[in-house]
Amino acid sequence: MARQPSQPATSAAAIVIVIFTVLNGSILSSALTPGLSGESSTLVLRPPHGGSNRHTMFLPLFLSPLTSSPNSSASSAGRSRRHLQGSESHRPNAHMRLYDDLLLNGYYTTRLWIGTPPQQFALIVDTGSTVTYVPCSTCEHCGRHQDPKFQPELSSTYQPVKCNTACTCDNEGVQCVYERQYAERSSSSGVLGEDILSFGNESELAPQRAVFGCENVETGDLYSQHADGIVGLGRGDLSVVDQLVGRHVISDSFSLCYGGMDFGGGAMVLGGISPPSDMVFTHSNPRRSPYYNIELKEINVAGKKLSLNPRIFDGKHGTVLDSGTTYAYLPEAAFIAFKEAIRKELHSLKQIRGPDPNYNDICFSGAGSDVSELSKTFPVVSMVFGNGQKLSLSPENYLFRHSKVHGAYCLGIFQNEKDPTTLLGGIIVRNTLVMYDREHEKIGFWKTNCSELWERLHIVGAPSPSPSSSDKTNSTTVVSPTAAPHTPPQYILPGELQIGLITFYMLLSVKYADLKPHITELAHFIAQELDINTSQVEVLNFTAKGNDSLIRWAILPARSAEYFSNTTATNIIARFAEHRVQLPDTFGSYQLVKWKIEPLPKQTWWQQHYMYVVLATIVTLVLGLSASGILIIWRRRQHTLIPYKPVDAAIPEQELQPL
Repeated sequence: MARQPSQPATSAAAIVIVIFTVLNGSILSSALTPGLSGESSTLVLRPPHGGSNRHTMFLPLFLSPLTSSPNSSASSAGRSRRHLQGSESHRPNAHMRLYDDLLLNGYYTTRLWIGTPPQQFALIVDTGSTVTYVPCSTCEHCGRHQDPKFQPELSSTYQPVKCNTACTCDNEGVQCVYERQYAERSSSSGVLGEDILSFGNESELAPQRAVFGCENVETGDLYSQHADGIVGLGRGDLSVVDQLVGRHVISDSFSLCYGGMDFGGGAMVLGGISPPSDMVFTHSNPRRSPYYNIELKEINVAGKKLSLNPRIFDGKHGTVLDSGTTYAYLPEAAFIAFKEAIRKELHSLKQIRGPDPNYNDICFSGAGSDVSELSKTFPVVSMVFGNGQKLSLSPENYLFRHSKVHGAYCLGIFQNEKDPTTLLGGIIVRNTLVMYDREHEKIGFWKTNCSELWERLHIVGAPSPSPSSSDKTNSTTVVSPTAAPHTPPQYILPGELQIGLITFYMLLSVKYADLKPHITELAHFIAQELDINTSQVEVLNFTAKGNDSLIRWAILPARSAEYFSNTTATNIIARFAEHRVQLPDTFGSYQLVKWKIEPLPKQTWWQQHYMYVVLATIVTLVLGLSASGILIIWRRRQHTLIPYKPVDAAIPEQELQPL
């Protein structure tokens, strides 16, 4: 599932075979071969590049069953969207944080807890899937993932979905099973079970019972990926969204907000939210295709319309929006027009080879490393929808960094071979709040900073909180996480700083008799929750009294960066202050006592130039030693050239010089 940051995705989400069991009596099993005409029950989007050695995202896009069985436990999910008459105000939401980075990991994940007591899982967010699955303890062939496998025997609320005439059963005829096979030859298969799903302590939505897949076998990218499994947000009776809507606990809507090129992270909301007044909407017809489609009519580059027939974006499955696909893929004619329009606007940049010589990526150097400055070099791209509304795309919405050339970027939009479907992956909606309003058959887009969205989800559309007047270098007691949403939290940092270090005190009430041997393990969990490397987390001080331990931590910038941005530092502090860092039960509860940030220190002349001085000193020493060695050798040679004469040898008498 994961892909390397230097390698563009080689394929959109594609499925060759779907053998999927649903509880309402509909079993979908089909295969699609290249060149097959007419209607098909699967969507295949061919890769723009060949080769099997390039990692990419392969997440499922497939049709949802259209029939329901009256005696099914999940039948209400399929009917619920038609019966909801929608007031969103009284329905709770599941507010959930997104982790990872789209281009670094190839996906975004969220945390989901299953069972009683709850077992935690990191699941890939995928709007193209309609089933949620995690590795089961009985899995015969599952990879090593982020969290332990699900153990049904440890959950007091777990129930298997028993075999019936409406599903495909296992060999013993006891339990319903599912099977998935993907185009890149990865697969997932297992049994269906029902248990309580919890959405985290930030969610207004209480835990709910839901059906999910318990994997017994996984292969390919599913086996090797770091994430545990997939949370399905697509249209279908087993989709998490459909099940929650079917229980009438949320309105028929959900939202995703993917972080930008530098930060990653973001937020997800299961349920409706109040859209900002300037949100751009487009119609999404569920009868047009089984996927989340939009009515794309034209693309503009630098304000100039591409010379294309609007129908080009309506071929086959139309324009599909899929969070499980990394990049974007256009029909051939649209891609060629887009590529040439971008080239014409980049007069000052040099086109260079891509990071991987096996692929003909379109890359440009000389743009600089500051993402906020890219719009000064690269043109604004906009998509115009059928209702005339326009969504502007920043350069980070169609570019990815060149991994081998500093200040170089490559197009993250590719040709979808000969397939006429337009597929818009996660790159298109970075730093964009996307609201999937299924009840009203529309999708909304709102450009924002997704790494800051979480702090103001309750007041979406409001301006950012005003900067704090506190001293940015002094220790500050954190605000209570229960503070009113409209109150600017005290950990909002003033201005745009270059922060070199974040330190904080954590008070832990642990279950260990001695925490000290487990500090390294604790640092690993903290790094995992903050989406940083373990090497960035250091212990500065440790004191313990009984079961209480006070630890002073330091969070360092990544090795590839010299400092934290204001946004990143705020995000780290907010996660601790609002208790969004989830630690294993063995570490007990924690409290953030105080935190402190230190700006990037001003370097002295010696710090700025010490490398040059050291190099000059080394060169001088080498040259000096070389010269001394050469002089010694020369003198020895001169000495050996004087002829040796014995003591009694006759020599010419020397004439004395007058005094």
